[in-house]
Amino acid sequence: MSEVFFRELGIPGADVQLNAGSGGHGAQTARMIDGVEAQLLKYRPDVVLLYGDTNSTLAGAVAAAKLHIPVAHLEAGLRSWNKAMPEEINRITCDHCSTWLFCPTETAVKNLEREGIVHHGTAKPNINAPAVHMVGDVMFDNSMHFADLASKQSSVLGDLGLTKDGFAQATIHRDHNTDVPEHMNAIFQALLSVAEKHQLPLVLPVHPRLRKCMDSVLDPNLRTAVEGSKRMHLIPPVGFLDMIELERNARLVFTDSGGVQKEAFFFNKPCVILRPETEWVELVEHGHAVLAGADANWIAAATDRFLSQGIPASPPLFGDGRAAQRVCEVLVKDLG
Repeated sequence: MSEVFFRELGIPGADVQLNAGSGGHGAQTARMIDGVEAQLLKYRPDVVLLYGDTNSTLAGAVAAAKLHIPVAHLEAGLRSWNKAMPEEINRITCDHCSTWLFCPTETAVKNLEREGIVHHGTAKPNINAPAVHMVGDVMFDNSMHFADLASKQSSVLGDLGLTKDGFAQATIHRDHNTDVPEHMNAIFQALLSVAEKHQLPLVLPVHPRLRKCMDSVLDPNLRTAVEGSKRMHLIPPVGFLDMIELERNARLVFTDSGGVQKEAFFFNKPCVILRPETEWVELVEHGHAVLAGADANWIAAATDRFLSQGIPASPPLFGDGRAAQRVCEVLVKDLG
């Protein structure tokens, strides 16, 4: 599925493919650590730049730190305060293995301070005396950069017969929702009810794993109602440009994705978060998002509130669109 992103965004293809595949967290991460370590021994880079909180982030951090190759963590300092989330374990471990911690927000900087990770101001940062920098969010850079391209190249709105601010956008992927029957049924019942009550088309890209869970977990009557609803647009997975076009034109967004939460904020769209917590606490604090979890009543109440009251103007929480530039400037200066 990554190929569409390389193609649409004009990114050169990867020089090395680990082909770690899927599987359980332990097996997948172990294969990635082994593969990353082999490449690090071969090329001996000056720094390993890691992004986010995925299993590959964890694998890169462990492999590099054990080989004494400095790690730079992009999107450092995020905390959901829920260690049952695999992503929380990944991001905490990576932060504590890093020499450079590039934070997207001031909240992220404060989270690191609570764990004893502070900027020491040393001439040459190291894993025991790391450098912490608030640089802004590279996802904000990216979304602003490609928004115009998306409006020119994406035909998704016309293909689905949608109009600006005339539909809702949804994504569901976390196993806490997809693998728990009560959560899946509550979320789909809520989305169906919202679409019908407000006569609002709702677009949900359905990835293969989500489709499998829908078939095995959803109540048969609910699945039939969802698939038969004229307002529920269950579509195949979309590329980055189509997703950006959907988000920037939706009236509101439902998601359990951290990235989609932010993108909704970037385009000044209200967001109903289908999780009980979020690492992007600023969105909730500023009234742009509501934590609804998998509770149908909370989802309905949040929707009613946003559709009737809207949201405040977006404050500049994630920088000015030059986060990537700042990261490069710091690394060039420190690596000399």
